[in-house]
Amino acid sequence: MEQVSEAYYGRDFWVSENLKYERPHFRMEKVARLANAIAGDRACDLLDIGCGPAALKSLLRDNICYFGIDIAIQRPAAHLLQSDFVENPIAFGSRRFDIVVAQGVFEYMGEFQSRKFDEICAILKPNGVLVVSYVNFDHRNRQIYWPYNNVQPMDKFRADLSRYFDVQRCFATSHRWHHDEPRRRLDRALQSRINLKLPWLSRNFAVEYLFVARPLSRRDLGLPA
Repeated sequence: MEQVSEAYYGRDFWVSENLKYERPHFRMEKVARLANAIAGDRACDLLDIGCGPAALKSLLRDNICYFGIDIAIQRPAAHLLQSDFVENPIAFGSRRFDIVVAQGVFEYMGEFQSRKFDEICAILKPNGVLVVSYVNFDHRNRQIYWPYNNVQPMDKFRADLSRYFDVQRCFATSHRWHHDEPRRRLDRALQSRINLKLPWLSRNFAVEYLFVARPLSRRDLGLPA
């Protein structure tokens, strides 16, 4: 499977591109429901990696304290950090988080994919949870956004993720004949709360996958306790 681009796009590109996500979209709504369910009623700190205009914040319950990091922050705020997290470690000062969200991020991580998994492990609390999305490049009608620099089969992505995390759930964001999110009201309503990975069907028709994972222990990683 070919790599489409070797470039890493900087702030000049993303400062206008991420404005496309000012309004919550289908995948973001699904991620928000997941994060709210994971948090339940307890107070949680959440880091949104690649937060863009931080639209996810509006979908989270009040007991979730939201932080975001992005290469192009639109409106500076104390809970937002502007950083090129390809060139720099993924971190928000010395904070550690109960939940880390990375949606629409790893398609742009290129050769740094493994390093970024490791950095996310370091900022999660011991019982923290990662919610990460990845495009299904095995789709029957595969469409590749031209800035992607990390195009690979889903099994390869999951294998690398599993080096650092215990994957507890994996399911399709949606199933579509065309490689795009549901847009019609009925289609969105039908698929918005269905979290399934189905043999053959998902491989060929899942638009993206969501993974819910917990960091492996230092012992599991072969490190001293």
